[in-house]
Amino acid sequence: MRIALIAHDKKKEDIIQFVTAYKAVFEQHELFATGTTGKRIMEEVSLPVHRFHSGPLGGDQEIGAMIARGEMDMILFFRDPLTSQPHEPDVSALIRLSDVYEIPLATNMGTAEVLIQGLKHGYMDWLKLRKKQGEINDKQN
Repeated sequence: MRIALIAHDKKKEDIIQFVTAYKAVFEQHELFATGTTGKRIMEEVSLPVHRFHSGPLGGDQEIGAMIARGEMDMILFFRDPLTSQPHEPDVSALIRLSDVYEIPLATNMGTAEVLIQGLKHGYMDWLKLRKKQGEINDKQN
């Protein structure tokens, strides 16, 4: 699966701890991240990560484009709800796209754990069905 990892500044330590705790799960998947988050995961957890720009410089939009093209399977976005973000419209657009394209999205550690446990135990098979349906639709068009 292709998993996006994003964290606001005050949540970067949390996402590093989370990815470290579930390293065995994450190393089985293709990881994508916004700038600094991806750099820190690569340096501190030693996992390969495809890095985009930082969120305020377009990284959220780059991940959003992958969602729209059907190239992203899950998003873990550790948001800081107590700090105003200069790129809040980009954040809102990313969340909207995850809803439009039915991409699982966790915005905090508790929900992320539920998603990762589901991934670990194979409860994401509905994604395979959706992709298969998309392939059928593409052939019909």
